[in-house]
Formats: sequence, structure tokens, C-alpha cells
Amino acid sequence: MAKRLLFLVLISFLLLTACAGQPVVSAQVKYAIIPESPRPGDPVTIGINTTVKEALLFVNNKQVAKSLFFTVPAERRKPGFMAALITIPSTVEANEAVIILNDENGLVYEIPLKISPREFRSETLRLTPALTSLVLDPDPIRTAESHRLWEILSTTGDHVYHYGNFVLPVTSTRRTSQFGTRRINAHSDGRRTTSIHAGVDFGIPTGTEVRSSGTGRVVLARNRVLTGYSVIIEHAPGVYFMYYHLDSVSVKEDTIVGTGAIIGLSGSTGFSTGPHLHWELRVSTENTDPDAFIDRPLIDKDLIISKIYN
Repeated sequence: MAKRLLFLVLISFLLLTACAGQPVVSAQVKYAIIPESPRPGDPVTIGINTTVKEALLFVNNKQVAKSLFFTVPAERRKPGFMAALITIPSTVEANEAVIILNDENGLVYEIPLKISPREFRSETLRLTPALTSLVLDPDPIRTAESHRLWEILSTTGDHVYHYGNFVLPVTSTRRTSQFGTRRINAHSDGRRTTSIHAGVDFGIPTGTEVRSSGTGRVVLARNRVLTGYSVIIEHAPGVYFMYYHLDSVSVKEDTIVGTGAIIGLSGSTGFSTGPHLHWELRVSTENTDPDAFIDRPLIDKDLIISKIYN
């Protein structure tokens, strides 16, 4: 009897030693991920039935994106859940990936992911001396504005203003530049720089009404060196729509606007080669295809609940 007891104690000790420092993953964790095979530039909505702090996206064992979770409360007999929005960077290639879900103590769950292939267009912008000077000459105001923009985009609140599909900001279908376009900027002094177009450009006449793509809080409404008259609206934690190169702004900062509300008139201010609206979406600071949430809800509560509770 004593030998058997000693044997059981020894086995227990060995098991505890082997498990020391290892994350304890609950078999009851259930999640929903939309879409299941995203492309570079696509946002991914995650819903989970347990408390989670953050989502980390790894491709080729390298972390390429991060997002914080927030609570979607229960309502009308529908249970609540934790949600996060994370974007597949437009610079990654089609590949196998994994989303790591962590809480305060470490790993909670791993979600395997397959990134589908996507091709982006390319274009060359030939810049005037004035535009070359605008982007290349040192300017402390431009630098300060850039720092302030990053502070806004890297802020993750806890309020969701908008859950459903977004709407286009203008009625025009004429697009002069697409999301993710690889650009060569041909400067007037012969220099060439490269960039990735972070949004969609609508070629529209100056004075065209520009409307909010969704309900949200205006976090910026002012004139800036590079983006001209600009409006930025927060729609959910870490989710911001941006409207650039306006001729005028008709909303004020720290006010709530509804879907379709007029926020300004289009123009050609700042770094602009002609009248247009630059429409951009950021999710947890990452450039994101703004058309993605036109086709599907920002947070599809019914679909997520059906996946994690049924």
C-alpha cells in the first residue's frame, strides 16, 4: 500500500513538473472568425465566449498585427461575448497563419488561419514642385500632425457606436485609385519614393457632399498639411474612418454623427493632384480595405452568437 501511494505521489509530481509554465487552455472555448480565409488588407472579426485581452496575428512565426478585445454586451435575450477586429496587413503574402488569443495570464487559444492570395495594382504619380516640397521639405507642423494622428489611431476605447454594415461616403462610382495600390512617387527634382495607397480615391467635383459611412464620434475635424481639410470618425474600439482633402468641414470634434450625415464637401486640399475624396479605414492602426464592411457587418452579432453558443 505504501509503495502504491509513493508511486502515485511521484506520478503527480512529474505531471506537475511537466505542466509548469504551460498555458491552461479550456476545452470549452468557442469562437467565431469572419471571414475564415481573409486576404491581405481584409479585416477579421473575432468573437469568443470567454474573457480575452488581446489577439496577436503571426505569419511565418512573426507577429504582424495586434488588437485588443472589447465586450459586446448581452441584449434582448441574446448573450454577450468578447470581440476584436484585426487586419491582415496588405504587405503579407498568402500563407498559413495563426491568431494567438491571450488573457492576463497568457495563452487562452490559438486560431489557425489561411490567408488567401490577392494582387494589388500599381501606379506612378508625377508630382509638381509644390507637391514635392510639401512632402519632402522639413516641416515641424506636419511632423506634429503626424504624431497626433498616430495617437488617435492607436487609441482603443471601449464603446461601440456602430455594429452593422457601413455605407459609401458618396454616390459616385468613379474611383481614381484603389486600396492597396503600390505607388511610385516621381518627384519634380528627379527623386523617386514608394508608398502604398491606404484608402480609396473617388474622383468627384469640388463641393460634392461627403457623408459619414457609419455612426460614430468625430475625433478630428480640421485642416492638416498633407491631408487638407480632414475628418476622422471613431466607430468602435480601434476602428476609424478617415475623409481627406475636403474643401470644407461641417462637423465638430467630440460630437456624435449618424450614418449618412453630411460631414463636409469634397475638394483638393493638402497633398492632392486634383479634386477627389480620399476614403480610408484603419483597424487597430492597420490600413484596411474600406469596402470590406460595406459587404458585411462590422460585428455580425447573430452569426457570432450562433457559432459560439449553439
